[in-house]
Amino acid sequence: MPLIVNLRQLEENDVVLRGELPVDELDLDTRDEMIGVTQPLRHELEVQLLDRSLLVRGSLRLTLECRCVRCLKPFKRKLELNPWVCHLPLEGEEQVPVVNDCADLTPYVREDMLLEFPWHPLCKPDCRGLEKIKAGKAKNPGGKDELIPSAWAELDKLKL
Repeated sequence: MPLIVNLRQLEENDVVLRGELPVDELDLDTRDEMIGVTQPLRHELEVQLLDRSLLVRGSLRLTLECRCVRCLKPFKRKLELNPWVCHLPLEGEEQVPVVNDCADLTPYVREDMLLEFPWHPLCKPDCRGLEKIKAGKAKNPGGKDELIPSAWAELDKLKL
């Protein structure tokens, strides 16, 4: 269920939203094969009605399933926005869409979480990447290193 707050309830008291937002409701389109979202977003938010606007404060937590761009090892990365504050106007050009006295906070949560995603996920800051393999050598299943000629070595013999 998306993060929806009823404006009529806000006229009486502040509203507290705690729980998890499923991945399909969050609708994150990472467009990055190195980052995946498989766990729900955990949220603890307080929503206040302030002079024809909404003030949302609280915390957001999400765990990403990443693959290191250097060594391709899978790892998890935790994102946490604490404190998270969002001011949403109910009037004017930038107003929050209101349907049946309810405002959906999901697009604003999604946007701020996407901004926290890593550009190039690394398993650790000093990751050295894939192990370098010396040209012309291959590991023998028997355990001994043998010199195996490279396919490029044959092309180097050509005289053009």
